[in-house]
Amino acid sequence: MAISKYLLIVVICLAASAFLVFDGQQYLSLGFFRDLYAQQPQLTALVYFLIYILVTGLSLPGAALLTIIGGMIFGLWVGIVIVSFASSIGATLAFLASRFILKGWVQRKFARYLRAINQGMEEDGGFYLFSLRLIPIFPFWAINLAMGLTPIRASTFYWVSQLGMLAGTIVFINAGVSLGAVEEFSAAGILTPQLILSFTLLALFPWLGRQLVALAKRRAALAGYRRPKRFDANLLVIGAGSAGLVSAYIAATVKAKVMLVEKAAMGGDCLNTGCVPSKALIRAAKSVVEIERAREFGVDGGTARVDFAAVMGRVHQVIKEIQPHDSVERFTDLGVDCIAGEARFVSPWEVEIDGRMISAEKIILATGASPIIPPIPGLADIGPLTSENLWQLQILPQRLLIMGGGAIGCEMAQAFQRLGSQVILVEAMSQLLPSEDEDLAAGVSDSLSGEGVQIMTSHKLVSVTSEGAERSAVLSGTANNNITVEFDHILVAVGRRANTSGFGLQELGVELNKDATVSVDRYLRTSCPTIFACGDVAGPYQLTHAAGHQAWFAGVNALFGQFKKFAADYRVMPQVIFTDPQLARVGLNELEAAAQGLDVEVTVYDLADLDRAIVDGDAKGMVKVLTAAGTDRILGAAVLGPQAGELITQFVTAMKHNLGLNKILGLIHSYPTLSEANKYVAGEWKRKHMPQRLLRLAEKYYRWKLGR
Repeated sequence: MAISKYLLIVVICLAASAFLVFDGQQYLSLGFFRDLYAQQPQLTALVYFLIYILVTGLSLPGAALLTIIGGMIFGLWVGIVIVSFASSIGATLAFLASRFILKGWVQRKFARYLRAINQGMEEDGGFYLFSLRLIPIFPFWAINLAMGLTPIRASTFYWVSQLGMLAGTIVFINAGVSLGAVEEFSAAGILTPQLILSFTLLALFPWLGRQLVALAKRRAALAGYRRPKRFDANLLVIGAGSAGLVSAYIAATVKAKVMLVEKAAMGGDCLNTGCVPSKALIRAAKSVVEIERAREFGVDGGTARVDFAAVMGRVHQVIKEIQPHDSVERFTDLGVDCIAGEARFVSPWEVEIDGRMISAEKIILATGASPIIPPIPGLADIGPLTSENLWQLQILPQRLLIMGGGAIGCEMAQAFQRLGSQVILVEAMSQLLPSEDEDLAAGVSDSLSGEGVQIMTSHKLVSVTSEGAERSAVLSGTANNNITVEFDHILVAVGRRANTSGFGLQELGVELNKDATVSVDRYLRTSCPTIFACGDVAGPYQLTHAAGHQAWFAGVNALFGQFKKFAADYRVMPQVIFTDPQLARVGLNELEAAAQGLDVEVTVYDLADLDRAIVDGDAKGMVKVLTAAGTDRILGAAVLGPQAGELITQFVTAMKHNLGLNKILGLIHSYPTLSEANKYVAGEWKRKHMPQRLLRLAEKYYRWKLGR
């Protein structure tokens, strides 16, 4: 196979070289074909057909010129037939050559990044290729070679190419026919109405192509449904979590008629079972450590005594204090029609809510996600804790087993350990926080283990048994050695799955991803043009601020997309793990940079040298920045330490506005503050990039001034 591949490469190179060396361009001229056509019309058609296949098959320049010449020589209809088949055959040959020579290597080298493209091509490859063929701003030869690297079938590539290129072929051939009819090559002779029309169509074709593709998709998605003559609302939002509330707020702000549907509590997961209660619990747990550490600062605070019921009471009190921000009363005052009930799609414009039919021009799906309960024997039988029911606890678990070493698992492990539980934290991967760099994850892991959390990485939960009040779990390690651990409660924190079932999405034909999230484009549109999605139900992030970010784009595009669309930008998306120390990050980390094959430079500043951290007794952690090699352009940054979630914002701002480390170094930071760490890491980078030659010259100059 390898020999055949190299042989094909040699043949292609020789053919392309021969075309250039022997002036193959002479056979692409109008004079050559006109002279031959005058003597042997049929032979001319055959020679033209073969030359066209050769030029396109070898991805040589001149296909557009050949197409126009075809119109000038053969006329409209004959020219269209010849060029249509020749271009499709040549394109398929280039496609096959690209696949045979490059596909295996490219797929192996860039497998992670081609996964989504391959999936899209498998599901909708023909339509995607058709849209590219309709829009001639994409080079003809580039599409041929690029498609060879995807899983699309050769037969599909051929017929879609022939159909998709037909409109462009007609425009070019018609231009050639118009030029061929010109008798006098002057401004008046060339600029005939027919020729002007041909080139006007050519100029408008990219826009027309996009509109045709959009219209075809819209008609296909809405086929079989009748659009209501009147609507109850301009916008209907399903789900009153972070994403839904922001979407409804935007619509109400611009005076649109908006309805908001929620089957449970306003505020969604973040307010009721997620961000707010978890951070309230973490704050309570932190106070225990502050009391115990008071002696370090010369203060005897005694021994902390935890009243767990009171702790949970404050958690619920905090929720109640924040509830008015997300309440029905507030949003009703803003102009939002809030409806309690379960929604189910009936058509692309209509939703049934507990028997009531509501219609809207556009609908935003913001139904969030729910905790995943793995199908482990015995697990469901004991009623495991999740992020949803954890807050109903009134008695502190003496022995808490936590399944999952991600952000939620680490946060809750530390909080419950500080409050008095003995926590066992189980993670299937070789480290906690598997998506983070090893040194940063190790900082969190060391802190947890130092406080008494028993960490069991590279272990999986195999089964759970319960006999009366006694509960135990069997864990399997990398060596297949089983370990039995006893516990009072188990908290499952292995991820969340998008809430997409029960809404009638499948019946409506709305496309879902393999992870059950709704498939959306960069404008947050689903495969149904009247339905948008944002937040956890759409992914790829499960973060409150990401949901709010998406909701702005979903709301604006739903209301004003016919005039102007805005693409969601995930380039600068911060995320914070609220352990102690906190771990905050934005942009790429070392793992992601290596996977992308990027040449990066890593600069680290240790908080052990930071005055404010020393004063506060929190001099553990680091600031870590990834820059493009040889420049100060920030590709990613991470902070491990106190108030990391606040410190990372400076890097978010810098990356958003393309400010490098030199700009951060030039800012005045108050002393003594934790934010000075950001300046010092920029200083570390600068120190490594000082112009050593100039420094040596400066040293000689100043020594000379001293008379030495």
